[in-house]
Amino acid sequence: MKLDKLLCAAVITAAVSMGSANAASITGAGSTFAYPILAKWADAYRKETGNSLNYQSIGSGGGIKQIEANTVTFGATDAPLTVKDLDANGLAQWPQIMGGIVPVVNLDGIKPGELVLDGPTLAQIYLGKITKWDDAAIVKLNPGIKLPSQAIAVVHRSDGSGTTFNYTNYLSKVSPDWKSTVGENASVQWPVGLGSKGNEGVAAGVGQTKGAIGYVEYAYSKQNKMTYANMVNADGKTVSPTSATFQAAAANADWAHAPGFYQILTNEPGATSWPITASTFMLIHKKPSDTAAVGEALKFFDWSFEKGTKMAEELDYIPMPASVVTLIKKTWAADIVDAQGKPIYVAK
Repeated sequence: MKLDKLLCAAVITAAVSMGSANAASITGAGSTFAYPILAKWADAYRKETGNSLNYQSIGSGGGIKQIEANTVTFGATDAPLTVKDLDANGLAQWPQIMGGIVPVVNLDGIKPGELVLDGPTLAQIYLGKITKWDDAAIVKLNPGIKLPSQAIAVVHRSDGSGTTFNYTNYLSKVSPDWKSTVGENASVQWPVGLGSKGNEGVAAGVGQTKGAIGYVEYAYSKQNKMTYANMVNADGKTVSPTSATFQAAAANADWAHAPGFYQILTNEPGATSWPITASTFMLIHKKPSDTAAVGEALKFFDWSFEKGTKMAEELDYIPMPASVVTLIKKTWAADIVDAQGKPIYVAK
């Protein structure tokens, strides 16, 4: 199964019989940011083990609602929950993968990485204060490029989205105007633009609209051969979205001292840091009603940590560092337990 075909679907379904009659099916919902790598992992895992994963790519907000309602085995969100929210719902949380969010445009004659943008300019575009591609602020960032006197068609997420949370968190850090008028959240009151559902929807909306700008997880840009923009980072350096620049931004994350693994990776310092880097977090009930399904899910995530690194790197995601994976597996054993308080899954 090829990834480009998987990206056209909203649900990962490896509809194959389980490895044993007693094996539980894994169900999940949430992040579209993580969908490309979850799809790739699920296909490889099915081929190796015979076990299936059914994942609904409905956005982080939907994933949080479904795990809180206990209708799925796990939720996936790019907007981490606070310790207070985790405790209120009896949930465990950990980061599974990291990646980059990129601005994408549809401009004739502009190649991927040729256009340069910075945070304040992006904020002004999304505030509706910069409305044409040949605005002085964009021209100043792009000497030598002939920009069209064309209206900017703004595309944003319409659903509750962790990608939006990280994007608006970044804009709030670099633009006081944005922070005071819109702010950061998984769902915001957009001043201008057309809403589309999921990374898939934004990618399609930009691809179909001349003069458009949007924001998507890098794998969508890469797989759909979209025109991404380079960015000026917190150190004032122009950087391209690559696994190296995503890793540079993630390098400062102190996961060991982050309660509930709560970390935001936007606008990180460093000459080579990509400014809009994010993580996808998995959510599972600490005392689940279906322990068999949760055990299967933890096996899948353990397998992904151990065998999914190369697949993640091929899509320019950042695998979690080995030291962080060790911490995560310890929390599984300590926090995710059955009715007798025994660990549901202990990683080897």
